[in-house]
Amino acid sequence: MESCPSVKNILLLDAEGKRVAVKYYSDDWPTNNAKEAFEKFIFAKTQKTNARTEAEITMLENNIIVYKFVQDLHFFITGGEDENELILATVLQGFFDAVGLLLRGNVDKKEALENLDLILLCLDEIVDGGIILETDGTVIAGKVASNSMDAGAPLSEQTLTQALATAREHLTRSLLK
Repeated sequence: MESCPSVKNILLLDAEGKRVAVKYYSDDWPTNNAKEAFEKFIFAKTQKTNARTEAEITMLENNIIVYKFVQDLHFFITGGEDENELILATVLQGFFDAVGLLLRGNVDKKEALENLDLILLCLDEIVDGGIILETDGTVIAGKVASNSMDAGAPLSEQTLTQALATAREHLTRSLLK
């Protein structure tokens, strides 16, 4: 039986291999210690490669890992050994592009930590429970930006969709009182 492509995890690590933002969708790593050991393992195995210009693909512990580095951030997408590498690379590129747009081109650890909420929302827009939802970086960034728009901002500074969402939120609150 055919199944849709899936992702086991998305990792964003710093230049020392420490977590910036991670999301696991598989039970392959049941404990936090197992997850951290996996992160250290793939970081150690990939840090000597030059994945700065385009994504690299490797097979480690029966997992396909697609990764790309920019400045002091390392982006990783992990899939099962039977997953399509091109689909995983597309997910990685979408994540990479969305983060670049949301951080306005300043893709580094400091900026990522200051905007961690946007990056975590980005992960939620890309994958849900391991199932790939979206791979277009501009669409992902647009959804994250509209979700994170300050509801208290004047309606004139909101898009029509944001204004309607704000109005709906106010209406719901008034009905629930």
